[in-house]
Amino acid sequence: QVQLVESGGGLVQAGGSLRLSCTASGRTFSRYDMGWHRQAPGKEREIVAHIGWNGGTPYYADSVKGRFTISRDNVKNTLYLQMNGLKPEDTAIYYCNADYDSAQGKAVDYWGQGTQVAVSS
Repeated sequence: QVQLVESGGGLVQAGGSLRLSCTASGRTFSRYDMGWHRQAPGKEREIVAHIGWNGGTPYYADSVKGRFTISRDNVKNTLYLQMNGLKPEDTAIYYCNADYDSAQGKAVDYWGQGTQVAVSS
């Protein structure tokens, strides 16, 4: 399996930017479809963005379209989430997730430990 470690969270004022990183180790990162999810206090975890194993077909939740960009560097084994125009409602713990193994053609479900993002108004 693959081990995932998020970083880059922090406290930022509304309108500011952060870049989250998710570094993978273990099995080859480039074989996995990857996503960013978040969970705000008292709310269910929701998907924020998703990207295919080869960088294709990015998906964004409506709430972050035009503000967040998901990308990956398969040489550095790292997934990124560039977050611009942050709003207080973006405050949450952000998790990266591997959900599909393209080498085996099957769904997987690997998670990192999360990184806290707090946006002040």
